[in-house]
Amino acid sequence: MARSQTNWGVLLDLSGPGPKHAQLARALRTAIRGLEDGAAVPPSRQLAADLGCSRWVVTQAYAQLVAEGYLDGRTGSATRVRRIGSAAEPKRPVPVEQPRYDLAPGLPDLRHFPRQRWADAVRGVLTTVPHTDFGLPDPAGHPRLRATLADYLRRVRGAAPGDVLICGGVTDGVTRVCRALQEQGITRLAVEDPGWTRLRRAAANTGMAIDPVPVDGEGLDVERIPAGTRAVLVTPAHQFPTGTVLSPRRRADLMAWARDVDGLVLEDDYDAEFRYDRRPVGTLQGTDPGRVALFGSVSKTLGPALGLGWAVIPPQWTADGHAPPVLDQLALAGFVESGGYDRHLRAARLRYRARRDRLVAALGNVHLSGVAAGLHLVLHLEREAAEVVREARAKGVKVTDLDDYRVAPGEPALVLGYGNLADNAVEPAARLLREAAG
Repeated sequence: MARSQTNWGVLLDLSGPGPKHAQLARALRTAIRGLEDGAAVPPSRQLAADLGCSRWVVTQAYAQLVAEGYLDGRTGSATRVRRIGSAAEPKRPVPVEQPRYDLAPGLPDLRHFPRQRWADAVRGVLTTVPHTDFGLPDPAGHPRLRATLADYLRRVRGAAPGDVLICGGVTDGVTRVCRALQEQGITRLAVEDPGWTRLRRAAANTGMAIDPVPVDGEGLDVERIPAGTRAVLVTPAHQFPTGTVLSPRRRADLMAWARDVDGLVLEDDYDAEFRYDRRPVGTLQGTDPGRVALFGSVSKTLGPALGLGWAVIPPQWTADGHAPPVLDQLALAGFVESGGYDRHLRAARLRYRARRDRLVAALGNVHLSGVAAGLHLVLHLEREAAEVVREARAKGVKVTDLDDYRVAPGEPALVLGYGNLADNAVEPAARLLREAAG
């Protein structure tokens, strides 16, 4: 802006704390907010004369504002205003309108996170932990949590945990094992198709070649594991996303396959605590600890934000990594030891069972599949799933296409998660979904 239009000596207030150039930079920030993008500020010599200060004060203030993005200084050209919020500033992302009803799978009921009990566990750790636990942590995890989880897995899941490793979650544990497999020459991993996309991608990112294997009403079709593959990733207690359970025949076939090829089964036990029609089947790992690596976490029971998981891995396949923060580990140990975790799971099991029943009833006469377990079910459609997803979203309902978890497209279906759906939202969400699917 020309000098005739702006009396800079009057406009700039150089009062306040700090050296002269800092006072000037502060005053200029305020003044140029009222100017247009590209407006010129006075040359440093001219502004110094107007203010009765040295030119060095002005050049230092200009340099500071150029570094902050308020001014654009180019050799041979006037120094000009470059407005924060103009093209010089990265554009703020446009807020994405959140759906009114979220039926995407993957989350537990975050409204019922046991805040008070967890706070008590954290407080107990901080008041009782020995000072030595504030030192360098054990990469395999704190011995107390490892022992606590070994007892829990033996008692609740029928596992045979010889040595529990603490990790950041199932993805972290599987990634470590994939690296260990490659170090010993195993470079292919069979995965369920459909299956959990994030795990498949994580394994591929380590350099593993991925072999998709179909899933049917009995779970993974073991006979279709490609020749030459010596590792397979499965969810036998409750397959994600189809909701099937690996049949006794297939369980026997899978363990026979592992022995025949001298291979490893990676067992993702992601939500086995939630079975509503009967007790959940025990782990594969408990039947052959030398052939199965077992993975679990609190992501589906408490919340993924905690970043706490575990793995029980045959010694020859253990890989290095970093355990979660020690205080969080000890809080989980105390929560489990006090019985708080068991009480939380019992209450959650009742809540999810009732919510699933309500959702099934509210959806009415539709084709659903998946055993009464976990936090999701599958809705089969008579029209393109992608169209239903779009129409449901337009009505404020977020749902997920089953094809999102497939390697190749298949019959149209949706995966409906009800874990984090509020109880009073079940009927209205189901009504809008029926309208979109119809």
